[in-house]
Amino acid sequence: MGSLEPKKLALIRIWQILKEHSDYDHPLTQEEIGARLETEYGITMERKAISRNILLLKEAGADIESGRSGSYLNSRDFEDSELRMIIDGVLCSKHITAKHSKELIDRICALSNKYFRTGVKHICSIKEWGKTENQALFLNIDIISTAIEKNRQIYYNYNKYGIDKKLHRSSNQYVSPYLMILHNQRYYLMAYSEFWGNMVFHRLDRITNMKITDKKAVPIREVPGYEGGINYKELSSTMPYMYTDKQEQIHFTADIEIIDQIIDWFGTDIRIMKGEDDKKIEVSLKASPNAMGYWAMQYINHVEITSPESLRKRIKESLERGLEKYR
Repeated sequence: MGSLEPKKLALIRIWQILKEHSDYDHPLTQEEIGARLETEYGITMERKAISRNILLLKEAGADIESGRSGSYLNSRDFEDSELRMIIDGVLCSKHITAKHSKELIDRICALSNKYFRTGVKHICSIKEWGKTENQALFLNIDIISTAIEKNRQIYYNYNKYGIDKKLHRSSNQYVSPYLMILHNQRYYLMAYSEFWGNMVFHRLDRITNMKITDKKAVPIREVPGYEGGINYKELSSTMPYMYTDKQEQIHFTADIEIIDQIIDWFGTDIRIMKGEDDKKIEVSLKASPNAMGYWAMQYINHVEITSPESLRKRIKESLERGLEKYR
């Protein structure tokens, strides 16, 4: 315990003790630091030596406050409120498995002190958040990133759930990858399929057996509709759901009470006008008709599609089919 090697480690150990066990409400005295040095790391050190090491840490830029009640780490890379936001993001991300979510949250908690860890009550409920069971997700992300960097196509199995609640292969895919998109709490791969002749948006948590091929990827500007590259703002606002049909100009009337939801879904670059009365608005935007049909059905009590007529007809037929089921 009295060897030179442990003494050399004292500086970093004191930093670790302050990081793990102290904050504004929990300062540590030099006696408490000395006791932890001895019990946790086998280093025996006098109070004056501890004081000198704390001064060295301050000179090195560590934000340590010292007073009559002791010393504590005053600031960290992340505030506790920021860490809670990151943890909530992990919990809400359905594309991350329950096991990986737990591991990530444990590592996020390690960025603060032990008092923060005890305050994160919802970690134990991870399995109740409807997480994916596909363990290959993060491997898929690495493979896609490498393929994009090397300008190569990828091959994979695309899967769907069966009545046994397990994933089963639906199709084999050869695609040119361009982008990974986080949308509606799911990760999607944006890629061009030569077989289908258009862009596809496949959920990463439904992909297995992914491999990089030797075949060069199709340049994005050679894909129909993407001659100018990817318009990220348009992509996020014109596709409330990941459908791949061609965008059209769509008009609808809506109750003014859902204007917040409309802007949440489509952003502010849309045309909004007052309707026939003070309780209605008229909205015009460019979007996927398939996606808009699905969206309008979700808000059926508040929204009426006015054009194009083909979309109105499709929604009407869907409503009639649905009504037949409840007669």
